Amino acid sequence: MAGQMETKKLYENGLKILDELTTNAHQVQEQVLGEILMRNAGTEYLRGFLNGQADKQLFKRNVPFVTYEDIKPYIDRIANGETSDILLADPITQFIQSTGTSGGQPKLIPLTAESLEKRKSSSTLLEHVMKKYFDGLDEGKAMSLLFVNPGMETPSGLMATMYATCCFKSNSFKNGLAKFCSSPIETILCLDNKQSMYCQLLTGLLQRDEVVGVGSTFASVLARSIKFLEDYWKELCSNIRTGHLSNWITDPGCKSAMSSILTRPNPELADSIEHICDDKSWEGIIKKLWPKTKFIMSIITGSMSQYISLLEFYGGGIPLVSQSYASSEANFGINLKPLSKPSDVSYTFLPNMAYFEFLPVNKDSGEKAKELEFDGASGKESSEMTNQNGNVEPVDLVNVKLGQYYEVVVTTLTGLYRYRVGDVLKVTGFRNNSPQFQFVERQNVVLSIDHDKTSEADLLKAITNAKLLLDPLGFVLTMYSSYADTSLTPGRYVLFWELKMKASDHFPKLDPKIMEQCCSIVEESLDFTYKFLRKGNVIAPLELRVVKHGTFDALMDFYVSKGASISQYKPPCCIKSEEAIKILNSGVVGMFCSPKTSFELHPCLC
Repeated sequence: MAGQMETKKLYENGLKILDELTTNAHQVQEQVLGEILMRNAGTEYLRGFLNGQADKQLFKRNVPFVTYEDIKPYIDRIANGETSDILLADPITQFIQSTGTSGGQPKLIPLTAESLEKRKSSSTLLEHVMKKYFDGLDEGKAMSLLFVNPGMETPSGLMATMYATCCFKSNSFKNGLAKFCSSPIETILCLDNKQSMYCQLLTGLLQRDEVVGVGSTFASVLARSIKFLEDYWKELCSNIRTGHLSNWITDPGCKSAMSSILTRPNPELADSIEHICDDKSWEGIIKKLWPKTKFIMSIITGSMSQYISLLEFYGGGIPLVSQSYASSEANFGINLKPLSKPSDVSYTFLPNMAYFEFLPVNKDSGEKAKELEFDGASGKESSEMTNQNGNVEPVDLVNVKLGQYYEVVVTTLTGLYRYRVGDVLKVTGFRNNSPQFQFVERQNVVLSIDHDKTSEADLLKAITNAKLLLDPLGFVLTMYSSYADTSLTPGRYVLFWELKMKASDHFPKLDPKIMEQCCSIVEESLDFTYKFLRKGNVIAPLELRVVKHGTFDALMDFYVSKGASISQYKPPCCIKSEEAIKILNSGVVGMFCSPKTSFELHPCLC
């Protein structure tokens, strides 16, 4: 009873801190910007714009909006051994390395000891929110499937690793791990992803009656882990039955950790797990294996939304919680309504994480506003709202408007000044004075053949419409990707789909007519520009390539082999890598083209 009272008091204090932050959002933002300028106005980068003055108005008037390519020369100089004060005053402890799978080449983002602690504080606030909505979390553990990458050493001697790796290696994480996570730290820090995943799943199965939550950082990792479980459940049951770990687990840390958990034969537990996993359908498998699970926590917005159907299938009604919105550059916000439907998830921005500005983006009924001249002479797209001088006017955090779309811009203590993250967000509400945003799309992820520009959100909407045809057949679309094939004239959009049956593990029998209908629905769901160009044969019919089971696992393995971390892997919605396209093409088992020859065109007349 005393423990419950203490827990309640802790989370009430946490919610009070959250209310203070969001109520005083403007003041907090002003303090954050003032602190950043006070410390960094004298750096080589800012000195050219501010003349050493920590002046907020001068900052807004003179400092330009930038992308990574603009600041890359400064970061490269630091990575090659120059002092960090050319960009920021505080000493850099290491670099955060982005995955590179969602927006191109990996980036190096400076990290300081202070900024790491600040970013981790958002997790503490999220924990308080979760305890408000879910009882009994302190009475069990989460089976959080977490992984690290080895990183690389830059010429300066500073390491570059994924943000997740930085967190998992920190003392605070290691010290508190046993309280909330079923996986021993040695299994998480194992650099062999296969051994790490096997041991974490084995530990979760051994403690199945203690698990109150299941999750991973991103939905892609959880989906991959369940697929791994499908492939290895018999061996895992054998380990539990005999009390002996498989011989191929050779990592010293994993072996040591498992020796204190897998301590005796447990044929009864093995029989229970075997009975569940031997079912032809794995619908609700998470709920069956971990019956006390209250939530499945993984980021399921943006490119991860393609996994929602699959996780709902595996979850059997367990709520999907998309916990937070963050990137390599900064933490932005947390989900204050964890029981929201995946399509309704919004993130409340935390004003103490960074200084935020927003560039308005023109949207018309959720579509990018386009102006095109279809006489073959020119094409122009306008996505940003500009003033009379042609300049984009930024909006402060507390002044964004409900229902409007913005590209988020951050200024941080770690050397990012008016840095364009590239994410487009929609304002859906406010918590006190701090806005809540829905993630819409990455601004630079598009398919394009001619004047057409199909965004991540556009493609998701079209595929969501098409896959409704598959539901009555018992098919689940587990993963998809795409690319613009310009090897022939005219070029075409190519989609890759991986499908599975709900009722069995057999590969679905594909009806060509239904698959062709899927192609047609995708095309009909795309915008006026695409359909206009298709009608004029400037774009060839869309092609759908269905791939065999495991093809997208091979794609993940490819990106991990190139340096991406499995724990932060974001499946590319649109692929530009020839090697990646070759991997997907190697798994193709069926090809279908849209038979559509005519389109109803409804241009915007406003």
